[in-house]
Amino acid sequence: MSASTTPPANTPAPGERPGPLAGAPSVQLPVLAEVVRSGFTEGSHRGSVVVLGPDGGVEWSLGEVAAPVYPRSSNKPMQAAAVLHAGLELSGERLALAAASHSGEPFHLELVRTMLAEHGLTEDDLGCPPDLPLDREEADRFLAAGSRPSRTAMNCSGKHTAMLAACRVNGWSGADYLDPGHPLQTLVRERIEAAAGEPVAHTGTDGCGAPLMAISLTGLARAFRSFVLAEPGTPERRVADAMRAHPEYVAGTRREDTHLMRGVPGALAKVGAEAVQAVALPDGRALAIKIDDGGLRALGPVLARTLARMGVESPALAKIGDSPLLGGGRRVGEIRATF
Repeated sequence: MSASTTPPANTPAPGERPGPLAGAPSVQLPVLAEVVRSGFTEGSHRGSVVVLGPDGGVEWSLGEVAAPVYPRSSNKPMQAAAVLHAGLELSGERLALAAASHSGEPFHLELVRTMLAEHGLTEDDLGCPPDLPLDREEADRFLAAGSRPSRTAMNCSGKHTAMLAACRVNGWSGADYLDPGHPLQTLVRERIEAAAGEPVAHTGTDGCGAPLMAISLTGLARAFRSFVLAEPGTPERRVADAMRAHPEYVAGTRREDTHLMRGVPGALAKVGAEAVQAVALPDGRALAIKIDDGGLRALGPVLARTLARMGVESPALAKIGDSPLLGGGRRVGEIRATF
């Protein structure tokens, strides 16, 4: 092998994740799901899972659950709580949409536009990029109607609208509201750290342009647990209650988070890009998952199996856990959990 193709020292092998510090031992992540086509296992997905018991301690885990990860949109409940702490008054569907990765269905887009108008804002004020609806069926309808990618259709537009509205309430600049040093983003960081019980390990940029703050999977599970156990009327509990009461606004009519929050009473759930998922149950148990390669097709089966191991019983688990493989237009296999 020539010098130009020699991997640098400490380069992880496939299935390994670098340690949190330079030179730290790598962790071999376990296979969480396998890809089975026509009875033949053709691939696998590695990752990590952590489950907290009712007392908040780690009940069981697989893989690396203490190193920082980007929760992506699983951080949205904490971001929504931050706008309430900033003095913005939101409730019901509006608060659920502030914590959403919405599908871009008509009722989502209508409420985003309404919220913008209520706070003297326009679509041009949004810092998220133009996009098509996240849901494939909605994207097809959107294009068939002659619509073009827009900032309101982008799945994070509810969060961005709420952030801008919080800036208006406080007299903060809206032009730089996505700067990590902006007063609102400083408040977001404080709320994430308070909920997770650990410091933010790294700040990057999310797909929507907002600051993206890394915490561990264990910290993410703790954060969700803290929201469902928060005192009624607190910003954290208000976010949890709004999301659970209006899951279609958090996700969409055909989305796993909606199925879970409708099918498991009291559950709080939020998916994130790159196959991150966090869930808290009303008794204080919680979980967080990261599929290492970002394969969303494996997330449903792994989530359903984790909840089943926790003793959750609901027809929603069969729906969430079904990830078929097609051949010639018919089902010939599936993605299935291995633990």
